[in-house]
Amino acid sequence: MAVLYSKGRFLGFKRGQRAQHENTALIQLENVNSKEETTYYEGKRVAYLFRAPTAKKGSNIRCMWGRITRPHGNSGVVRAKFRHNLPPSAMGSTVRVMMYPSNI
Repeated sequence: MAVLYSKGRFLGFKRGQRAQHENTALIQLENVNSKEETTYYEGKRVAYLFRAPTAKKGSNIRCMWGRITRPHGNSGVVRAKFRHNLPPSAMGSTVRVMMYPSNI
């Protein structure tokens, strides 16, 4: 069976010395350690899954979708933009990096 996603970790938001830009999330991809390796992931979709206190449509699990836009630095970190900004409580949590859309 084909693998549909790989794991990543939400590190925080893009920031400068004084300002933080919450509209761009930084994600460390699993088993990716260089800027060159991140080019495969550009344009891939990212899902942040979390449990909500109330059930909707029979499930407590909700999802926030985003897309990887570009690399960040030289160590396998990428920038991602989500439809709705990720909450600060999500820092350090796992995200799913989907293997689609394919650009091969």
